[in-house]
Amino acid sequence: MSDYVFSLDGTRAAATPFSAGPWDPTMQHGGAPSALVARAAERFPSARPMRVARITVDLMRPVPVATLDIETEVLREGRKLQLLQIRLLSEGKECVRASVLKLRDEPQDLPDHDGFRPLAFEAPPEDEPRRPGFGSSQGFGSGMSAKIARGEWGKPGPAAVWFRADRAIVEGEATTPVMRAALTADFCNGVSAVLDFQQWTFINADLSVSFSRDPVGSWILLDAETWVGDSGGGLAFARLADRKGYFGRAVQSVLIDRRGQA
Repeated sequence: MSDYVFSLDGTRAAATPFSAGPWDPTMQHGGAPSALVARAAERFPSARPMRVARITVDLMRPVPVATLDIETEVLREGRKLQLLQIRLLSEGKECVRASVLKLRDEPQDLPDHDGFRPLAFEAPPEDEPRRPGFGSSQGFGSGMSAKIARGEWGKPGPAAVWFRADRAIVEGEATTPVMRAALTADFCNGVSAVLDFQQWTFINADLSVSFSRDPVGSWILLDAETWVGDSGGGLAFARLADRKGYFGRAVQSVLIDRRGQA
């Protein structure tokens, strides 16, 4: 089996089984289309240098392990920002609708301030040997290395985990730090689960990631927590960091069901 998540032909992305999630082997893990959206946004041209400031992904329906068409539309183009809508479609049906905000990327001579959050956990070496996470041997999770910074595998509650995407998202291309952050953010609900995975599903219906700066390196820290309501819903959220410190936040709206429930 080829060791990548998608192969691209223009604006068509053919998903491999390595895109599959833990809920259904025929449906993609949310990190796979989120990384694809991030790639499309980063590569879309702008009149001035811009960086990705926010990615919001709405999962309109389950994303199949199949070929996706990528459509990108400019909603707003200005000197200081660019707003994009990126859609992923399978056989003409919209699976993902994403909004991506890009802001002007120009260094500023700032005064001393307290707006930089130092890193609370030591980052793994960039070349650290592979550390498979979640005990997964198939699907999207099988291409991730994971190293616990706080918490414990299988123990409910908040946790902080370093993630590294070892498998190429797109055939023949390096995975950018922004793509790494987007795909890592989709693990929020799994890392900080408060319900038994064997008894409950807690699938996210969306993902929003905000960046104060561009991330760096191959390891992304997900410092995550989940809140559960009493009406079948919840909220999973996290602080994101790299070896330089904290750079962003992620939020997911979570739909909770008992396994086997229609």
